[in-house]
Amino acid sequence: MPTPEPATVAADLRTAMGKLARRVKQEDRIPHGQVAVLGVLDRDGAMTTSDLAADQRVRPQSMARAVGLLMEQGLVVRRAHPTDGRKSLIDLSEVGRAALKAERDRRADWLARAIDLELTAEEQRQLAHSVALMERLAAY
Repeated sequence: MPTPEPATVAADLRTAMGKLARRVKQEDRIPHGQVAVLGVLDRDGAMTTSDLAADQRVRPQSMARAVGLLMEQGLVVRRAHPTDGRKSLIDLSEVGRAALKAERDRRADWLARAIDLELTAEEQRQLAHSVALMERLAAY
């Protein structure tokens, strides 16, 4: 079997990864935009609403509404900025941290079940090997 062209593999991989990511997100119980905000706070720590808006590429007004909804649900807390009294920082609450973990666990559980039920043992070995390859590509 000839080696496929890198451009063809790239297009197929991008399409497959997009489909898989969308399918995994269907397991979420918190809306995607809110999970994204919780995720960035978990990875990067507390930040201003403006910084969150820039990170998520939305208008500050839209992020302010999203933060308000997250605060109503007890998923984030607002605290004073340590160096600028005019600003405040948004951070994950313990409830938010637990909700985010539950979302991530639900996604991982679905994916583990799908791997177990849909792939043969050999396919599972191939997939495990491909994870390392994808990590290498991500680091390029």
